[in-house]
Amino acid sequence: MELRRTNPACNCALLCGITLCLIFGINLTFAIELYAPAEVLVENGTTGILKCSFKSREVISSAATVTWSFCPAGSDAGSAVSIFYYTSANHYPGSVAQFKDRVKWAGDLNKKDASVHLIDAQFNDNGTYSCAVINPPDISGTAAQTQLKVVIKESLPQDNTAVIVVAVCGAVIGLIVISVVICLIIKRHQTTHEYEGCTSVESVSSHATRPGGKKPESSLKGSRCCSHSTPVQGPVIYAQLDHSGTKNPNSFHKMEPVVYADIRKN
Repeated sequence: MELRRTNPACNCALLCGITLCLIFGINLTFAIELYAPAEVLVENGTTGILKCSFKSREVISSAATVTWSFCPAGSDAGSAVSIFYYTSANHYPGSVAQFKDRVKWAGDLNKKDASVHLIDAQFNDNGTYSCAVINPPDISGTAAQTQLKVVIKESLPQDNTAVIVVAVCGAVIGLIVISVVICLIIKRHQTTHEYEGCTSVESVSSHATRPGGKKPESSLKGSRCCSHSTPVQGPVIYAQLDHSGTKNPNSFHKMEPVVYADIRKN
């Protein structure tokens, strides 16, 4: 019996056909990745937010759904009950009376956000909350879980941000005030002049002063200022009061004491 050789071109065509059938005949799916904080603290009687975000390789479609479930603290995971369902911009509450009208949608699927608000948190709300998202064809994935603890206000961790901000602002204001005071003191010292002026009264001899006579040098020296610390000294004015009423230069005049003033520049 004679064996026939297989045509290589037929083999290549057969292989391509099988590959195309695999590509278009099998619907490939990927798992959705979900993220949620491990623990959330909420003050009793206030509104808390249960955050949940996800990643999907598919475009968000109208068939995408979000489901929130609750498992009370100390219970088995199998006892979880659905408390919220969201799809096509519509939300549906679960059948648990405890959460009636208290779970509100707070997310945006286009932003990959599936968070919800829990209104008027109570101590019996303590437990595990699970967030599950389906975005066909991405339908598989592990639900994200958050442990909720409802506490009184005193048990919440203190936020020191406000204290730090106030302290920093106070320090900055203090430095500014100190700088302004120092600048004013320096400026005042630069512009202030301390003068030790000399104002004196000299007694004039009752004898007439001869024409052409010179004023005694001692009187000139006595009229000078005693302080050498004056930075700038103006001219000194001397004045003699004559009450004789005569114009004769050879006559004796009755003179009053000399008064001189020292004029300084400010």
